[in-house]
Amino acid sequence: MAEASSAVPAARPRRFLGLEWPDRVTSAERRSLVAGGLGWMLDAMDVMLYSLVLSHLMRELGMSKGMGGLLNSLTLLASALGGLLFGFLADRVGRTRALMLSILVYSAASGACGLSQTIVQLAFFRFLLGLGMGGEWTTGAALIAETWRAEHRGKALGLMQSTWAIGEIIAACVVGLVLPRFGWRAVFFVGILPALLVLWIRRDVPESEVWLEKGRPGPGALRVLLRPDIRRNGLLATAMNALGMFGYWGLFTWIPAYLALPVEQGGRGLDLFQTTTWLVVMGVGKWLGYVLFGFAADAFGRRRSYVVYLLVAAALVPLYGLATRPSMLLLLGPFVAFFGTGFFSGFSALAAELFPTEVRATAMGVSYNIGRGLSAAAPFVVGALATRYSLGSAFFLLAFAFFLAALLALALPETRGKVLE
Repeated sequence: MAEASSAVPAARPRRFLGLEWPDRVTSAERRSLVAGGLGWMLDAMDVMLYSLVLSHLMRELGMSKGMGGLLNSLTLLASALGGLLFGFLADRVGRTRALMLSILVYSAASGACGLSQTIVQLAFFRFLLGLGMGGEWTTGAALIAETWRAEHRGKALGLMQSTWAIGEIIAACVVGLVLPRFGWRAVFFVGILPALLVLWIRRDVPESEVWLEKGRPGPGALRVLLRPDIRRNGLLATAMNALGMFGYWGLFTWIPAYLALPVEQGGRGLDLFQTTTWLVVMGVGKWLGYVLFGFAADAFGRRRSYVVYLLVAAALVPLYGLATRPSMLLLLGPFVAFFGTGFFSGFSALAAELFPTEVRATAMGVSYNIGRGLSAAAPFVVGALATRYSLGSAFFLLAFAFFLAALLALALPETRGKVLE
């Protein structure tokens, strides 16, 4: 079976970040990575816009902290459903078609958020955005995993995942430029722009050859997921993913408000310029964490890299919650972001290597997005705890979630180097 859609060019390898890296990648590999990466980057931008204007939404629409967290939990719950639906669709109509549809859904929903007049309307549009968000990861990760060669799959998926951090940096810049001049509604209107990416994908991005050769799954293909070995590993991966994302979403949904809210409301009282700067610095830490996890996963294995990242995150998050000085928040922020997000890069490679081709996108969607659905409670739980205690205190719960995720990672098999059939 084809591992990439064209022959690998004969070229002298060069060294990148201390590891051998091919001098050139194939056209199909490059385009699949650009398509999945840009889709994920713009998805991150649209999702992060909400967190960055949350304090303004709370004031204008009369939302409590608990309601603000609940709306983001609703988006995450919808993303779980979207991952399931688009994964099922991608196994039947192809990775690229499903990818394009997911981008259109989240772009249109983001723009619609700017038209919201009530909390109910905003909740409905955030639900639609979540459907597209979940679908983009499932379809983009499946496309890249099946197009890239086994020895570089972790790097490619790490690079894809790293674009989430770039999207968050773009979102912070958009808010810094647009919010003071045009208000929060205009911020959401910017989220329509990712729809233009669909035009390029439709014209220039080839379908996965692995999917084309394998063909559409038969009516009983989903029973493969019930095989004992696949069921065990799928459940472990899902639980690990749920706990890791509980820590992530609980933390990074509330960090913008944590930095910006007044001290008497449990925040740290940073102004808009400081908050934007601190978030951009954290975004750089996220990007490095995502990218370097992919290289570490190819060099040392998926499981070992997971455990190290998650344990360090569990140690750093409480320190961040206790920090009060802006300088300490600025110092710790990139490291919290590096370890508290970088482990995401491993899940797409791990999941792609655990499941067979005929149900790969569906299984990746099920495992990743059930985990994300279970983690959807995190923003609400943190908001509720913050109402009674403080945001910094609520972060201790997220550290414990990272620790439990590290323990589950130890029980997973090592899949590094597996060639997809």
